[in-house]
Amino acid sequence: MYRKELAYYFASPIAYIVIGLYLLTISLFLWVIPGQWNIIDSGYAQVDGLFGLSPWLMMLLCPALTMRLFAEERQTGTWDILLVYQRSGLSSLVLAKFLAAWTLMLIALLPNLVHYFIVYAMAEPIGNIDGGQFAGSFIGLMLISGTFLSLGVLAGCCTRSQIVAFILGALLCFVLFWVILQDHYSALSRGVMDLRDVLLFITIGIIALVGAILILSRKP
Repeated sequence: MYRKELAYYFASPIAYIVIGLYLLTISLFLWVIPGQWNIIDSGYAQVDGLFGLSPWLMMLLCPALTMRLFAEERQTGTWDILLVYQRSGLSSLVLAKFLAAWTLMLIALLPNLVHYFIVYAMAEPIGNIDGGQFAGSFIGLMLISGTFLSLGVLAGCCTRSQIVAFILGALLCFVLFWVILQDHYSALSRGVMDLRDVLLFITIGIIALVGAILILSRKP
């Protein structure tokens, strides 16, 4: 199921649109559009704009990736067939779909390493950039993308409509980020690797996936 979902993303325009939009938007804000996120304007060897902008973009991109995972199966009538052939049960279906979406999001994040190496080469002296902070921030991006995707999966299990799933998923991501996750993500973005912050993201993701499984188990 994991391979099937991942192959579906790359067999359709979804993967290329999501990855392309994300990378293009980040690149424009970091290098072209004047403002607080622009690396040249800042005058410092840093890529803080990448980590400041990404969560807000992911609030839309992650629900867009997950909105079809369950709604489409139930609309087309293939959901019952999947349950019959997936011997390991409902939980493995949910996990496989989530992991496929997360894999795609991690693939979208990897090209951002280019920004780090460009700033590394531009810095005076060369290499005068905090690599530890970048590593911690990048781990924060990986965690928050997984959390947002799990919330998108939960939203997708609540409705048969892909549009409703997208709106509900984006709303869940925004509210939780604004109320709970923002301070913990900011700490990771400063390179402060606190186990409590990491566990918070993981815990919320697990709760969302368990909630999705429970909802699906009670729906026809």
